[in-house]
Amino acid sequence: MANIDWNALGFGYCKTDFNVRYSFADGKWGEMEVTDDEYIKIHMSSYCLHYGIELFEGLKAFRGVDGKVRLFRVEENAKRLQSSAERLCLPVPTVDMIVKACVEVVKRNERFVPPYGTGASLYLRPVMFGTSVGLGVKPSDDALLIVYCSPVGAYFKTGIKPMPVVIDRDQDRAAPRGTGDVKVGGNYAASLLSGERAHKMGYSNVIYLDAAEHKYIEECGACNFFGIKDGKYITPKSPSVLPSITNKSLRQLACDMGLEVEDRRIPVEELPTFEECGGCGTAAVISPIGKIFDLQTNDVYEYGDEVGKVSLELYTRLQDIQYGRAEDKYGWCTIVM
Repeated sequence: MANIDWNALGFGYCKTDFNVRYSFADGKWGEMEVTDDEYIKIHMSSYCLHYGIELFEGLKAFRGVDGKVRLFRVEENAKRLQSSAERLCLPVPTVDMIVKACVEVVKRNERFVPPYGTGASLYLRPVMFGTSVGLGVKPSDDALLIVYCSPVGAYFKTGIKPMPVVIDRDQDRAAPRGTGDVKVGGNYAASLLSGERAHKMGYSNVIYLDAAEHKYIEECGACNFFGIKDGKYITPKSPSVLPSITNKSLRQLACDMGLEVEDRRIPVEELPTFEECGGCGTAAVISPIGKIFDLQTNDVYEYGDEVGKVSLELYTRLQDIQYGRAEDKYGWCTIVM
């Protein structure tokens, strides 16, 4: 621990002391197991390895200005994990099981919660695998749920700043009526090719359009998209978009600021009318967009080199709640210790 430079942490895996696990076998969940083992023993013919029967979540714990450690909206992550499990026909853990596992992981690894003021936090990764053994394509009767954690650094090392992104019409993130609205690994595997292509061109992320018509904005990489204009916070409404817990929180904060919130389809042609836009998610909270380049049409949409006023206030308000600098009037945080 003495060797950890909290200010230099990136967004990567760092070994901590313990993780917790639940196994589902013979039609029931076992008791919570606490272990320091980073590895799992899994059969080479497990369904998760062959058919993508796997899901995950991501959430954070913060050490606040008052020294208390807060988990942010853990119940919402638990409910979303349940939705993913249902979609993959996996055994569905209870919200209480998931919340208890997350709280236990934070308590057992308290010394890895970064100090207040570093901008760093403790990232939790609940992950679930279908562990039945076989060859046929069918639901997995057995499952393994693990919750582990890793300290991660501030997403923006030099302060929040706008990023350049591209629209790529050659790749789709998710199929209509597919698994885009749940947090399963296959969605992210599908985004790798376009993401790598964008990075090689010097862009930070990819805006994906709807797979049916390629006319409407869906997601910004692994983030939800939002736009600001005319006193409105506008975000895409689509059955293929993952319901972001960060976006849900920002919509509430936008209402608090007097903004009108619209969940609706956003055509590409509307991009020039936005005053600000960005992506939002657990890792960065808000990733402002400075420029959008359409790879196919060569259209360029510019939003400036400075973070927009509304985006910055939303970012600050949410971080203030997470770090205990502002009243948590919605009860979003679970105080662990």
